[in-house]
Amino acid sequence: MTIADKLIRLRKKSGMTQEELAEKMDVSRQAVSKWESGQTVPDLGKIVQLSELFGVTTDYLLKDGIEDVDAAEEACEKQSIRAITKEEAKAYVALRKRASWQIALATFLCILSPVALILLGVASDEASLGVSETVAGVVGLAALFVFILCAVPIFIACGFHNEPYEFLETNEPFLLEPAAKEWVSEQKKEFHGCYVRWNIIATCLCIASPVPLIVSAFGGNAMLCALMLAVLLLIVGLGVFAFIAVGVRQASLCKLLQEGEFSRRKKAKNALREAVESAYWGLIVIFYLAGSFLSGAWHITWIVFVIGGVLSPLVMYLCDRIGGKKEK
Repeated sequence: MTIADKLIRLRKKSGMTQEELAEKMDVSRQAVSKWESGQTVPDLGKIVQLSELFGVTTDYLLKDGIEDVDAAEEACEKQSIRAITKEEAKAYVALRKRASWQIALATFLCILSPVALILLGVASDEASLGVSETVAGVVGLAALFVFILCAVPIFIACGFHNEPYEFLETNEPFLLEPAAKEWVSEQKKEFHGCYVRWNIIATCLCIASPVPLIVSAFGGNAMLCALMLAVLLLIVGLGVFAFIAVGVRQASLCKLLQEGEFSRRKKAKNALREAVESAYWGLIVIFYLAGSFLSGAWHITWIVFVIGGVLSPLVMYLCDRIGGKKEK
C-alpha cells in the first residue's frame, strides 16, 4: 500500500474531506489531492504532522507493504485517538454556553469594581459633600474587593467545570465522529448571525463609551467627570459582556471543528500569546495599585488602563512576530 492509499484510507476513516484535511495541514486542497493521487509526496514536516493528526507512526506512512498496514492498525488501536461523539459534543457546547454568561458576568464585575473608589475619591475633594479621604478610601477599596471576590469564584468554577475538556485547548489529537461533526457544523451556521450581530453591537458600545466623559470634561466639574467615567466603565462593561457571551460560545464550536485560531498549527502560537497577555495585564494592575497607593490619586491613576489598552496591540504584535521566528 502506497503513501497515497494510506492517506485516503486514514482521511476517510477520520470522516474528513480533502478540504478539511487541507485546512488542518495548512495547505491547499489541490496539494492534498496530489498527495492522494500519487503525483506528489508530502515533505518530511508534513509527514510528521500527518502522523500526529491520524495517530500513526511516520514509518507507517513512509514504508510500503501489507505488514506495515497491519502494524499500523494495531498502533492506531493502542494509541486510541480520542473520538468525540455527538452526545459529548452536545454536552461540551451546553457547558460552554452556560460558562459564556458566567465568564461575561465575572468580567463585567471586574470592570465595574473601581467605580465606587473613583466616585468616593472625587467626592472626598468636595468639601460640600462631607466625605473624608479615610472613609472614601476604606469604602471604595471595600467595594472594589467585594466585586473582585464575587468574580474570582466564578472564574475558578468555570475552570474546574471545563477540566474534562482541557484536551481541546492542547495539541492532543482528537477527531469528531461524522454525526458529531455534522451537528457542530450546523450549530455554527445557526449561531453565525447572532455572533456577528452582537459583535457589532459590542463594538459600537466600546467606541461610543468615551463620549459622555469627553462631553463632561468641557464643564470643568470634577464630580460630573467622575460620574461620566463611571458611565464609561458601565458601557464598556456591557460591550465586553456581549463580546465574551458570544465569543466563548463561538470558540467552543471552533475548538471542536479545529478551525481558525484553534487549528493545531495555531494552538502553540496561542499558548505563547495567552501567557504574554496574562503577564502584561498583571503588570498593568500592579502598576495601577502601586501608583494609586503611593500617590493617593485614585481618580487619576486609572489612566494606566487606557495606556495599557493602547499599547496592548503592539505587545501582541511583537509576541506574534517572536513566536513566528521561533517556529521558523
